[in-house]
Amino acid sequence: MAPSRPSTTEDDSSSLTEALGPDGLRSLVAEAIEEDLGDGDLTSSTAVPLGAKVTARLVAKASGTLAGLELFREAFLVCDGSATIELLATDGDAVEPGQEVARVTGDARAILVAERTALNFLQQLSGVATLTAAYVQRAGGRARILDTRKTTPLLRLLQKYAVICGGGENHRFGLFDEAMIKDNHTDLAGVGLEELTRSVRGQLGEGIRITSEARDAEEAQGAVRGGADVVLLDNMSPKEMAALVPGLRALAAGRGRPIELEASGCVGLEGVEAVSRTGVDRISVGALTHSAPALDLSLLVEVQA
Repeated sequence: MAPSRPSTTEDDSSSLTEALGPDGLRSLVAEAIEEDLGDGDLTSSTAVPLGAKVTARLVAKASGTLAGLELFREAFLVCDGSATIELLATDGDAVEPGQEVARVTGDARAILVAERTALNFLQQLSGVATLTAAYVQRAGGRARILDTRKTTPLLRLLQKYAVICGGGENHRFGLFDEAMIKDNHTDLAGVGLEELTRSVRGQLGEGIRITSEARDAEEAQGAVRGGADVVLLDNMSPKEMAALVPGLRALAAGRGRPIELEASGCVGLEGVEAVSRTGVDRISVGALTHSAPALDLSLLVEVQA
């Protein structure tokens, strides 16, 4: 049986707790802590006095967009159930250098154990959200920014959630929730994209969304005629897409099924504005999840008197 789609789409992305469930969130964080901790923290257990209390401040060292604060908080609670965590911002918020984002008070050894896992989650996801926000800003509302399946294995739900926090949208979650006919499928099927799209439509029915990847104008027109919901214009220049878009919309106008046009393939941050002006509805960007640099955040520990 195919897995069901997690609730991290643009329609339901209010929290990771909702997506994973409270037990799922804690289990994920606890497993991450265990990976780091192993048999024990050799340094803190010998260098830090037993029972010492600290307050730690989470401070932004760069401008960016936050994502993953629930994971950050849960890491400290897993290690010290009596810790006090005050979140001074929420996922999706923009932060500036020097801005205090959270405060954690609790057992010193436990906070040091949780620190790296908490920051790893938060910095990586905030990096995804920050890069997404940059793409969204440059697209200027002319086209929507979507992620892809180019995610870190087992972290897809988290990374796609971070894309939403940055103002982007989720493409299909996996192989099971939307058909996407790519060049390899077309080549292996041994038929043209129009015929293949029509065949897939006939087998899956009207209720399943189909994206067909087109390498040239002929394939794009064939995808429209074959009944694709989305025609993905792959690795085309802005000039090529701008010339193609009006004709594709005209071709789709009489078929009784809405069409979306998507640009994909090597769309860098510097080029997304030009692509967004071609008339496409959406731009999918693998870099949002596979190449986003971590947002620079620091946890500053202060010893309590």
